[in-house]
Amino acid sequence: MAQLLATLGLTIGLALANAACAQAPAASVEPNDYGKTETWLCLPGRKDACVVDQTTTIVQADGKTSVETFKAAAAPNYDCFYVYPTVSTDPGGNSDMVIDEAERRVVEQQLARFASQCRVFAPMYRQVTLAALRAVMMGQPSPGNGVLAYGDVRDAWRWYLANENKGRGVVLIGHSQGSRMLLDLLKNEVDGKLAQANLISAYILGMTTPVDAAGKFGSIPLCVKADQAGCLVTYVSFRETSPPPANSRFGKTDAEGRRAGCVNPAALLAGKASTEDAPVHAYLSSKAFLSSGEPKPFAKGLTVSTPFVSLPGLVSARCVADGDFTYLSVKVNADPADPRTDEISGDIVVAGNVLKDWGLHLIDVNLEMGDLVALVDRQAKAYAGR
Repeated sequence: MAQLLATLGLTIGLALANAACAQAPAASVEPNDYGKTETWLCLPGRKDACVVDQTTTIVQADGKTSVETFKAAAAPNYDCFYVYPTVSTDPGGNSDMVIDEAERRVVEQQLARFASQCRVFAPMYRQVTLAALRAVMMGQPSPGNGVLAYGDVRDAWRWYLANENKGRGVVLIGHSQGSRMLLDLLKNEVDGKLAQANLISAYILGMTTPVDAAGKFGSIPLCVKADQAGCLVTYVSFRETSPPPANSRFGKTDAEGRRAGCVNPAALLAGKASTEDAPVHAYLSSKAFLSSGEPKPFAKGLTVSTPFVSLPGLVSARCVADGDFTYLSVKVNADPADPRTDEISGDIVVAGNVLKDWGLHLIDVNLEMGDLVALVDRQAKAYAGR
């Protein structure tokens, strides 16, 4: 377990998030100056971590392949503000503000592709580290401080609004710990505030978003159609063949009876309800970064030289409410006549055992990346026309 937690790049347990957020920041900690470019992982108009190869090998059901290139938009009309998940390998409870390879790799997987639609902003923040996660998972008090981490995200958001927004629409994007930060940001800085008028949508991925009986987080509704602005997209993903067990923290109804929100971007784009099955447009990593081992071969005899692979029609998903859990149920449409893989990587595996309570947390974003990017465009147009 210790070895796994030392190498995982995209995970944080809700127990850690809740424990960390209960702490107050040290009085001696100085706030970051987000007017300094070095406090940002990604900013528009510069060659940084978000200017990275997104070339994709597309593998059709008959085994034929093609290469899809990528180009960032020259002058996008709206912005994306992203908060990354738990990736820091720094030794303390909270990370420093130095950009390491871990932060660079996560924006390659989760943010860079959005540059085809929006200006991308990704602040560095003193997040709760993998070391803190490891301590909590081993039954020890967390050395991490979630209030400090959130304060950085809040300060970056306020700097962005004051200096870069200038009335533009903005999409909030986060995963795991980043989504936890954004839920607090939505509650404290957006919902009912002037900034809500600029909200195109919020993508709260890989984290339980509690919603009321009307399907709202505060006053912000879940998205129910593609051409809708000011709404929220959220899900946690599990294999259809391995739904969340009783000990899973993801997707569980909270103590107040609020169910986890679930929105399936692929279904919205297809004009369906989120509970209906729809093929997802996944961009899976060809590297080992997003799994606990080497990725499974994508097709018989296929050698992949691009950073990403897309397998049209192989994977589909729908939102499911079962017992106390609401989640995105992911199905691999295996076909013995199809030369492509009958399985996808994405589970957390320790000593040969799958940690079923985590589901497909490692690839929450990759699974629907193509759909998320397409949905952003539809929502931005709806925002511009309202």
